[in-house]
Amino acid sequence: MPVTSLDLPILARFLCAVESTTGMPPQPLDATPEQREAAAQAASTAKELPKGVVLGPDGKPCRTCTSAASWKALTQRAKHSTNTTTSATASTTTNPTTAAAVASSSSSAHPTTSQTTPSSLSTCPPDVDQLGRSTWTLLHSITGAYPASPSPTLQSETSTFIRTFAKLYPCWVCADDFQAWMRRPGNAPRVSSRDEFGRWMCDAHNAVNEKLGKERFDCARWEERWRTGWRDGSCD
Repeated sequence: MPVTSLDLPILARFLCAVESTTGMPPQPLDATPEQREAAAQAASTAKELPKGVVLGPDGKPCRTCTSAASWKALTQRAKHSTNTTTSATASTTTNPTTAAAVASSSSSAHPTTSQTTPSSLSTCPPDVDQLGRSTWTLLHSITGAYPASPSPTLQSETSTFIRTFAKLYPCWVCADDFQAWMRRPGNAPRVSSRDEFGRWMCDAHNAVNEKLGKERFDCARWEERWRTGWRDGSCD
C-alpha cells in the first residue's frame, strides 16, 4: 500500500508539511519518474493559473470549462507577461529612431483593443455558464417538441442521441459528470413519452442545479416552462 494511503494523523501532518514546503502533493513511494514529473508539472501549472480556470485533458486551459471572469483573468495575465517581456527587450535598444520605427510598425499592424474587441461578449466563444444556459434551452426545447407517443425507432434514436451528446459536450468536466449521473440506477434516459422525457430532462437539470447550489425546479411544471407557456398567460 502506498504511504499516501495510510490513515494516520501524524502521517497526514507530515504529508501536509511536504506539500507546503515543496509545492507538490506527496507521491507514492513506487511512483515512476514519469508520474513524478507529470505531478510536478500539474502542480506548477495549477499555481500559475488564476482561480477558477479548468484544465482540459490535454493539460491546457479549457475555455468552455471556465467562467468568462476566470478566462479574462488568465488572458490578462498572459498579456501582462507578454508586455513585460516586450518592454524589457525594447529597453535594450540604443537607437531611438529604430525604436520609434518598430513602435509605429507594431501599432499599425496590430489595431487597438477598442478596434477589434466588441463591447459585448456575444460574439466571443462561450464560457462554461453561457454554454450551459444555451444547452439546457436546446435540450428542454427538444423535450417540448418530442411526440406524445414516439415510435420505438425514435425512442431508440433519442436515447442514443442523449448518450452521444453527453460524450461530445465541449466542457469535458461537465460531460464526464453527466455521463456518470446517467450510469446511476434510475437515471438512464427515459424517452417512452413526451411527459416522461420532459420530466427526465428536468431531473437531470435539477441534479446539476443542486451541485451548483441553485434551487430545484418543480418538474410538474416543466411543460409550462418549455412548451405551452405559463398558465397565467404571461408568455402570450
